[in-house]
Amino acid sequence: MQRLLFPRLKALMGSPCLRLLGPRAAPRTQCGCSCGIRHLLRPGQYSTISEVALQSGRGTVSLPSKAAERVVGRWLLVCSGTVAGAVILGGMTRLTESGLSMVDWNLIKEMKPPTHQEEWEAEFQKYQQFPEFKILNHDMTLAEFKFIWYMEYSHRMWGRLVGLTYILPAAYFWRKGWLSRGMKGRVLALCGLVCFQGLLGWYMVKSGLEEKPDSHDIPRVSQYRLAAHLGSALVLYCASLWTSLSLLLPQHKLPETRQLLWLRRCAHGTAGLVFLTALSGAFVAGLDAGLVYNSFPKMGESWIPEDLFTFSPILRNVFENPTMVQFDHRILGITSVTAVTVLYFLSRRIPLPRRTKMAAVTLLALAYTQVGLGISTLLMYVPTPLAATHQSGSLALLSVALWLMNELRRVPK
Repeated sequence: MQRLLFPRLKALMGSPCLRLLGPRAAPRTQCGCSCGIRHLLRPGQYSTISEVALQSGRGTVSLPSKAAERVVGRWLLVCSGTVAGAVILGGMTRLTESGLSMVDWNLIKEMKPPTHQEEWEAEFQKYQQFPEFKILNHDMTLAEFKFIWYMEYSHRMWGRLVGLTYILPAAYFWRKGWLSRGMKGRVLALCGLVCFQGLLGWYMVKSGLEEKPDSHDIPRVSQYRLAAHLGSALVLYCASLWTSLSLLLPQHKLPETRQLLWLRRCAHGTAGLVFLTALSGAFVAGLDAGLVYNSFPKMGESWIPEDLFTFSPILRNVFENPTMVQFDHRILGITSVTAVTVLYFLSRRIPLPRRTKMAAVTLLALAYTQVGLGISTLLMYVPTPLAATHQSGSLALLSVALWLMNELRRVPK
């Protein structure tokens, strides 16, 4: 009976199916005696991607680190896409002057839009009590109001979708144990930034709803709060995308030469310039600075306009003078495309992997496309479709700059 059973049992234990479920044995080490002792793996370590473990009798499914990293990386890539959508939709809302159409904020109640004529009229009457209607849109019809209301409503609902995309999967991955200790802190920071972004958006809108008796300008949100709102969205986008790329793309083992060090520094500086140029666009939008000098390369009849320093103190011009704001945006754009060009030619002098070269070429092409879009937007007096494309191009350029930075990152020892 033993001769019949044991050979079959040994064959079954040696089959590939059961080997997948067992922990991989460590190599034998000498312990000072004549026998070798096998060291068992620590709890939570498994040998292949396909195994499932029951830990502490709770029956939780534990993925190995590499498989979990891929799942988390894909999730964060989707999250960064939703943030990009929110930024683009927010730009459209600003360009169509729809951001002040919803005059109150409620996390749950405002999710249901008006459905009856009476509800729409009540919503319109609330809007009529605020400065934008009294000064700018006093002859607006209900049909026109519905358009700007739905634009702002879409932006707010998309923001809620962004929050759910971050928070719900994060809670699930945390519960399943698929997040490392360092990743837990990063995910917590990202989810906190999402919540802060929503509150900051309402804080920005409130600045456009306030009565300003001493001001003769058209009602608009504070350019400082608009820049803070956009800046925090860009930080959220960059952090999510960078983490996703770091988890999904295999890292290159590049030789640490002086040329590579200079290329890496140039890539970091270029990405910072692209970020700063995109952020300066918030001041251009907030002050309608794209409409003050619609010529290029000169501003009017001169290279440096006379009204560049009309405000006092001088520092106020950087953030409040539309002429200076447009001038700064031009200079930052030209500096950014110059830095991208230098970065591209530096990358050609170093033997780089194909994927890294592709990132450098894509960055160069996008940079010059973005310059062309910006000049066209300016010369055509900021048409909404072209301006929205220009704003979207800044996100694309920032994305590829992060991709190239990720390609050149240092391999940890």
